[in-house]
Amino acid sequence: MKILNFIINEIFGQGAIFLALIAMIGLILQKKSFGEILRGTAMTAIGFFVLSQGTGIIVGNSIDGLATAFNTIMPSATGTPDIDMSVYGTQIGIAMVIGFLINILVARFTKWKSVFLTGHMLYWFPYVFTAAGVNAGLQGAPLVILATIMTAIYLVVAPNLMKPLVKEVTGDDSFTIGHPTTTLSVISGYLGKLIGNKEKSTEDIKFPKGLGFLREVSITGSIVIALTYIVMSFILRANGQVPGEVWGYAAGNTGAFTYIFSKSLFFGTGVTVMLLGVRMLIAEIVPAFKGIADKVVPGAIPALDCPVLFNYAPNALIIGFIVAMITSTITIILTAGMFPTIIIPLTFTCFFEIGTAAIIGNGTGGIRGAIVGAAVSGIIMVFLVGLGSYFFMNTINNWMLVYGGQDFSLWGIITGSIAKLLAGG
Repeated sequence: MKILNFIINEIFGQGAIFLALIAMIGLILQKKSFGEILRGTAMTAIGFFVLSQGTGIIVGNSIDGLATAFNTIMPSATGTPDIDMSVYGTQIGIAMVIGFLINILVARFTKWKSVFLTGHMLYWFPYVFTAAGVNAGLQGAPLVILATIMTAIYLVVAPNLMKPLVKEVTGDDSFTIGHPTTTLSVISGYLGKLIGNKEKSTEDIKFPKGLGFLREVSITGSIVIALTYIVMSFILRANGQVPGEVWGYAAGNTGAFTYIFSKSLFFGTGVTVMLLGVRMLIAEIVPAFKGIADKVVPGAIPALDCPVLFNYAPNALIIGFIVAMITSTITIILTAGMFPTIIIPLTFTCFFEIGTAAIIGNGTGGIRGAIVGAAVSGIIMVFLVGLGSYFFMNTINNWMLVYGGQDFSLWGIITGSIAKLLAGG
């Protein structure tokens, strides 16, 4: 158990350590010098930390206020599970480790060549599958076996579904995406192929000479976030809420202007830092992983976190986020009372998962693909959360109301359905 806990908490549970270890193994297999191994290992970890800090600034210092506002208007989501899932830590850990080993074996002996390297997601998927099983009444060996099988299937299938779509965006197939955006991105990607024109990219949008500064995604994103906060402040007032009290600035010496200005610029700062981390991480992990691909798992490619695509189409990312916020909010209003839970717009899912889906839609269908892909994804997200509540109501429903609406929900529904059959429910 000590060994298992060490692997879970100190390796898989620490994204920087996990990826640095992968990079180190790859460089050793390539017989690089000690200095090159040390540099590549350290820079991989540093790149991951830079990326994580950028993500943390966006989540914790910028769009968090939007989530707070929605929670105030429609209180229900806390972002914490309804029950203490830590009591299932061993089951989750076993499913994670065995699922990852199966992923490597499949990549070694079949044509499905991706290896899932998004460390925190390696934990969250068995977490969700275990919660779905517990909600259905499974315990013991059946629970562990089901969570392990579903984890292994997901780690193999999802990144390989993303591989051709990622190539549409990047122009090469040196990596793919291992992230719960897959369902929404696949839908967006093939919608883009069907209705769009990839030659008319979001990144080629022409701005008047005087507005050339809008080509900087950090500036454009900051302006968009500022406008979103202004609109949200009016919505709060229309709902009888005082924005200063909801957002906490009324208790200090600052006002609405400083609050919105800070949140907006934090977004631009977070995006700038995150994209720097992406460039650093890709520059190190992809070449280092070649050693593993050549010597251990021939032809393998790494499946990485979704922000590694953000630098390829930052305009599509911003467009996808805003479009998804609008369509998901409208869908929530139109479906009020349809599901056994109150749903709020999932701000984080709109940015990361649907933002990625918009990038994929742009890669296959240009501006039209990005907009339509994000709009449809925003609608699907709401239905996935609503339907998923039937399978998580007694375990992690409040957590899913904040972090679901994508693969967590869809694959959780599938797992929960199987678990009910196994439990005789």
